[in-house]
Amino acid sequence: MLIDIIGWIGSILVVFAYAMNIYGKLSSDSTSYYLLNIAGSIGLIVNTLYHHAIPSCVVNIVWVAIALGALLRNAKRAGEKSF
Repeated sequence: MLIDIIGWIGSILVVFAYAMNIYGKLSSDSTSYYLLNIAGSIGLIVNTLYHHAIPSCVVNIVWVAIALGALLRNAKRAGEKSF
């Protein structure tokens, strides 16, 4: 039951981030957008691993990697601008 709740919360976070972006409330280049996607995908990874849904798990691992890469890129850019 807990694993399913984690999966549902993950799904809600990913869809919420997407909807907020589509409706212009959240930039696709914002830290909040990346963090929502990372948190949501981690929830989905936990759920899909538990249910042995490996293809879905891999998609979410890639999703997290992309979002982390974007966060690091933005942090690097912000650091360069402060000098």
